Amino acid sequence: MNRSASAEAQPASELIDQRIADLADWRGATLSRMRQLIHEADPEVTEEWKWMGTPVWSHDGILCTGESYKSVVKLTFLKGASLPDPAKLFNSSLDGNARRAIDIREGEELDADAFKALIHAAIALNTSSKKSKPKRAR
Repeated sequence: MNRSASAEAQPASELIDQRIADLADWRGATLSRMRQLIHEADPEVTEEWKWMGTPVWSHDGILCTGESYKSVVKLTFLKGASLPDPAKLFNSSLDGNARRAIDIREGEELDADAFKALIHAAIALNTSSKKSKPKRAR
C-alpha cells in the first residue's frame, strides 16, 4: 500500500498527531497548543486531513487550517475577512477578499482568549451561512 492510500485509511486525528510529532521542535509545540485551544473553544470540532497533508478543523464548514513552514506556523481562516478581530491576531494574507491568517513565529505567544473568540466567530459565521442557504427544489 502506498503512503497516500495508508494516510487515507488513518483517522485525521492520528495524522495530525503524527505531524506534530514529526515536527519535533517549536513548530510542533505551537501547532499542538493551537489545536488544544481549538478543541477548548469547540469540543465538537471535526479534525480533517486535506490537500496532501494539511490539518483542518471544521464545524459546519472549515474554520481554519494549520500549516507549518520553516519559520512560521500558519493558521488560515478561510472566511477570516468576515470575522471580527479586535485583538488584531490576523497578521498574514490580509490582501484577499476571504482568507486571513495568523503567522506564529518561534517564541511568540498568542492571546488564547482572543484566538478562541475567533474560533467562536468562525463557527457562528459557518452556522449562519448554513441556515441562510435556501434548500433546492427536487
